[in-house]
Amino acid sequence: MPDRKSLEDAQEMTAAEMTVYEAVAALNVEQRHATVAEVARMTGLGDDEVRRCLDRLTAGGRLVPKGDAYLLGDHDWGLDY
Repeated sequence: MPDRKSLEDAQEMTAAEMTVYEAVAALNVEQRHATVAEVARMTGLGDDEVRRCLDRLTAGGRLVPKGDAYLLGDHDWGLDY
């Protein structure tokens, strides 16, 4: 279980992780699951970099895997898209 304080601190995320997180959030708001290919296409990052970011974000509790896609994990950020 991730540390609640850690989830609140966006400064712990790298720029690439923040970019990937934002792409996942945008897709989830549209009721779509975020796949590696879709996030890579949205962000311009390579598949390997996206996978590394998704793995770190999942390990940190920010994302939850769902099959071959990802959903937002617990968060208290107001995301308006």
